[in-house]
Amino acid sequence: MVLKMQQEPYKIYLEENEMPKSWHNVRAAMKEKPEPFIHPGTRQPCVKAELLPVFCEDLVDQELNVTDEYISIPDEILSFYKMFRPSPLVRAYCLEKELDTPAKIYYKFEGNNTSGSHKLNSAAAQVYYAKKQGLTHLTTETGAGQWGSALSMACAYYGVDLTVYMVKISGEQKPYRKVLMQTYGANVILSPSDTTDVGKKILAEHPDTGGSLGCAISEAIETAVKSQNCRYVLGSVLNHVLLHQSVVGLETKIAMDKYGIAPDVIVGCAGGGSNLGGLISPFMADKINGKNNIRFVAIEPASCPSLTRGKYALDFGDTGQTTPLIKMYTLGSGFLPSPNHAGGLRYHGMSPIISKLYDDGYIEAKSYVQSDVFEAAQKFARSEGILPAPESAHAIKGAFDEALKCKETGEAKTILFGLTGTGYFDMSAYQSFNEGKMSDYVPTDEDLQKGFDTLPGC
Repeated sequence: MVLKMQQEPYKIYLEENEMPKSWHNVRAAMKEKPEPFIHPGTRQPCVKAELLPVFCEDLVDQELNVTDEYISIPDEILSFYKMFRPSPLVRAYCLEKELDTPAKIYYKFEGNNTSGSHKLNSAAAQVYYAKKQGLTHLTTETGAGQWGSALSMACAYYGVDLTVYMVKISGEQKPYRKVLMQTYGANVILSPSDTTDVGKKILAEHPDTGGSLGCAISEAIETAVKSQNCRYVLGSVLNHVLLHQSVVGLETKIAMDKYGIAPDVIVGCAGGGSNLGGLISPFMADKINGKNNIRFVAIEPASCPSLTRGKYALDFGDTGQTTPLIKMYTLGSGFLPSPNHAGGLRYHGMSPIISKLYDDGYIEAKSYVQSDVFEAAQKFARSEGILPAPESAHAIKGAFDEALKCKETGEAKTILFGLTGTGYFDMSAYQSFNEGKMSDYVPTDEDLQKGFDTLPGC
């Protein structure tokens, strides 16, 4: 039954009994599936046994599942979720007034937990499955520090040791993210480091590099496969991560349906794809099945434009070229992005699910330079009272542009975007913007070609 109200509340929360009990697997609804992982040696699709030395078994099963549209959330994970879920769906009345737009703007706010982001949705699930398997140690990478923070919290809860390889420039920009992870018991190493063979190789070739997510992934995987009773876990890109994040989209859809709200445009920031993929999942399934005509818009940094300027090709998921080959939009695993302030978006590739949907025309993509993004972030903070993470601010900028289009045309469209987290650990970035010291780097075609030259010949 749809409730009819003259004005929705500022914040829409679900009741506990309304929370999703299953994750949504959008691949089951896709007419054409993303291509499977390819073994770089045999050039054949990877099978379960080839992934087990790196990943937890239950996560491998979820990674390879393309048939079940709904996958039950274990009770133990639901109990964990109840500590910080449901998260609010917020009507941005003050922002609408500030922009003087007839558009209705909503955002799903995922920053109401200590990690300050949506990442805890998958961290809770992945550590649960690791504990269930009897593992005692996990390794991972982190860019902005949100994933590392979330995983540190989950590992502390379940009693699993954790080593985090944090992108060097992010660690330098956000030292208190490292402190937060250490407070929860994680061992944090800035990447690239001299603790792994691949890290030493990258440092020898690029001694002044600020690192990248691709570098950190390589180090984390190497440590995992060389350590006893240990596995690697990833905070974005992979299918099972987007599956866990679908709780965001499911909650949003339940809340919108409850009040008869139908979005015309859904906007999300896109680095590896976990936030965007989770937010759009159930809406996208309906779009594929002809039940809506929503526009989906992915926003990425102009300094790392995998969708807008990348190639749809098989590529390694890490700089050290140790992962299976993934069919995705990519700048090449050898591409080293500039040290912009959106650390969570500094990844050379994109989720195979998002890549396939984009290639099939279901998703649009735009890129922005970071000074424009921070200008939007500042305006949002001043009107809505939340300081957004630099990653989230990309979605805010995209939503602004959609709302301003409505102002020009007079259309009262309904815009939804994902506010993935808060920016209270990003004060050096805001300081740079406030002092007029922020630079806008956009790679040249020649810069991008260096990354494309590292694509494997297939």
